[in-house]
Amino acid sequence: MKKNNKPTIKQIAEQAGVSPSTVSLVLNGKGEISGVTRSRVLEVVSSLNYLPRAPKNREKTAKTIKFLKIAKHGHTVNRDHSHFISDYIDGMSSEATSRGYKLQVLSYENVTASDITDILANSDATAAIILGTELTREDIQKIQDFRLPTVFIDSFYDLIDANFVDMNNGDAVYTVLSHLKDLGFSKIGFVGSETQTRNFALRKKAFMKNMHHLGLTVNSSHILSIGSTIASAYEDSLEALSNHDSVAEAYFCANDIMAYGFTKALKEKGYKIPQDISIVGFDNLPMSATLDPSLTTIDVSKRKIGSMAVTVLDELLNAEGSLPAVKVQVGAELVVRASTTPKKTG
Repeated sequence: MKKNNKPTIKQIAEQAGVSPSTVSLVLNGKGEISGVTRSRVLEVVSSLNYLPRAPKNREKTAKTIKFLKIAKHGHTVNRDHSHFISDYIDGMSSEATSRGYKLQVLSYENVTASDITDILANSDATAAIILGTELTREDIQKIQDFRLPTVFIDSFYDLIDANFVDMNNGDAVYTVLSHLKDLGFSKIGFVGSETQTRNFALRKKAFMKNMHHLGLTVNSSHILSIGSTIASAYEDSLEALSNHDSVAEAYFCANDIMAYGFTKALKEKGYKIPQDISIVGFDNLPMSATLDPSLTTIDVSKRKIGSMAVTVLDELLNAEGSLPAVKVQVGAELVVRASTTPKKTG
């Protein structure tokens, strides 16, 4: 008899430290499961390459929305950022339930756009929400050509006939720079990453544009590029600071992970935060409130983005005839904490 090596729900439960029923609830997008537990289960599902069994009765799953958590390279979609993925899922789950859909969450690593279309082609999905964080323009175009009703979240591209729900990076960065300017800073730097993540590129573009809009001069030596994981952000920041003769008065970091690594490197170089340099992050991860000093950062409702994605799909599925592409940008708020302070005078 051929041995079945496929992972089971029981094995997933054992590795995740939860019950099999909790695993089933997570896989089916049901139940009041905490974001932390949901993320832990999904990490195990991904590591074991678990694929749920296809249902025998397709009519019972005719209204299934599949959320595909895609880690194409894993530099951004990883455990360091798992909390905001959980918030997306919570928003989707709540809205899907209220509209009569079943949400199924699937996690994939190191996949191509062709792999994704194959996954969708062999599924029972009525529609899909895809985490576009690490997907390129070409990836999204290829997936969109598959013609399954789809919404991409955590990404945004112009000139593509596709549906997006993302944060409004332009307005968020303007809010950051206005805050720093109001504190008296004119020498403001940017800490970003060359990691293939669309929102990082959009934030850098918004930084350049809004610095000009606010009458502030961009100093190229204050534009830094570092890794997007906790370890690489710190190591790359140490190297970048060693290679630059001067530092800015304040820095906007493209996300909280980079802000953490950059702040740690600044401290190691002898700078005090915020007495010498003010720092602002982006994402309002839970860690940002517990850093020393606590991090001023941008908060975007990931639950709202998840909820809006389901709303857009519902409208597409119930429309009489085709609809034009929908591109939604959700606003943000600045959470002011201890890492920014007015510029010292005199």
